[in-house]
Amino acid sequence: MKTAAYRIGIMGGTFDPIHNGHLAMAEAVREAFGLSKVLFVPSGNPPHKRRTEIADKQHRYNMAILATNSNAMFEVSPVEIEREQLSYTVDTLKILKEKYRNYEIFLIMGADALCDIESWSRVDELFGLCRVVGATRPGIDIEEFKKEIDKTQKKYNTQILHVHVPSLDISSTDIRVRAKKGASIKYLIPEEVEKYIYKYELYR
Repeated sequence: MKTAAYRIGIMGGTFDPIHNGHLAMAEAVREAFGLSKVLFVPSGNPPHKRRTEIADKQHRYNMAILATNSNAMFEVSPVEIEREQLSYTVDTLKILKEKYRNYEIFLIMGADALCDIESWSRVDELFGLCRVVGATRPGIDIEEFKKEIDKTQKKYNTQILHVHVPSLDISSTDIRVRAKKGASIKYLIPEEVEKYIYKYELYR
């Protein structure tokens, strides 16, 4: 098999809003595996959430752009927000694999999402499209995580890579709650994203 000339990381999520923890995770994986770039993919219509539960997809896309502008190795893809259908990761990977033919694709996932991957659509097909990277964050039981990874690897005859990311215990849920109460969200998200949230009165 011909070896891909480049490596690209794909990091999907609602990014509601994108925060410094997301950026630190992406940078840690980029560095660990020598990725040429990391592509952030804000979800369009995630099957596990109703549209009324999350901010408008264009706002989430715009915030991702603002958050990643300062890093030349970060890009944001509109591939999911431009589609009206439900956003399944396996379908997104197919589209991106066609676009980035010369790249080896690394799907970046938080440990919590990875432990739940068997509930995703067409998981066996997904593993055939990319290399999966599980990023552990603060509060994760590492031993339990490794057990889950081992079971998944055996079941799907695949290899899951692992990276421990910097200890930034930040959550989008907490940011939304703080914004709604009028509490400070400074230093949890990039300054430009903070300004955007206030400008458009998101999460109020």
